[in-house]
Amino acid sequence: MSREQQRVQTIEPEAIDGDFEDFYGAVTNLLGRVPHFYRTISNAPFLAMLFLPINAGAQREWPGTRISGKIKEMVVIKTSHVNGCEYCYAHNTSLGQAAGITHEQIIDMSSDDYLASDRFTEREKAAILWAENVTRNTAQKNTDAYNRLKANFTEGEIVEITMLCGMFNMINRINDSLDIALEEQPEIDRIQSSLHLDPAKMGDYLRWLADHWPGEFDTLNKQAEDAAAA
Repeated sequence: MSREQQRVQTIEPEAIDGDFEDFYGAVTNLLGRVPHFYRTISNAPFLAMLFLPINAGAQREWPGTRISGKIKEMVVIKTSHVNGCEYCYAHNTSLGQAAGITHEQIIDMSSDDYLASDRFTEREKAAILWAENVTRNTAQKNTDAYNRLKANFTEGEIVEITMLCGMFNMINRINDSLDIALEEQPEIDRIQSSLHLDPAKMGDYLRWLADHWPGEFDTLNKQAEDAAAA
């Protein structure tokens, strides 16, 4: 499926300028490129602008979080596989490989027998198991999965893993519900450059967002409508 066939039209970089162009530059700085996901949700520009730092901060490896990029991507890959989200699975198997996840681990993680695999540490298995239970909404009652998680992670790390998994359950559903078109593999692989988040770039974006937060909101919303129609 092409982007022209997806349910909500994408907003392409050549159709924007001003604050919108600055925002797309920030997406590239923090996420390595402007994927179809952001070109789609930017039809609601202010929500997209507010979501970007949460997305980047929760998913990428940086000093403000305590979970490695490798474990984060294992959580995201398992979540996306359980939900059957082709878009997120493709992007995050690519980012996961940049984080050191092997092809064999991706295959094992995508099966029901990953706990029996000798390719994962106990810490990794605990995170993957928790991601599966959060995604299936069985985590609340699965004390064994939680106890296994607690034996391997601090409470702060548990919150980070759970927030990341919850966020990707939302992203999975947005991608699938809006039928967002999957890019070609070379474009997908541009995600690999964003494995590590530069805190300075995050600070630059947050300052830009505060400085450019408008008193009136119609102008950028209208620009999004016009750009999507272009």
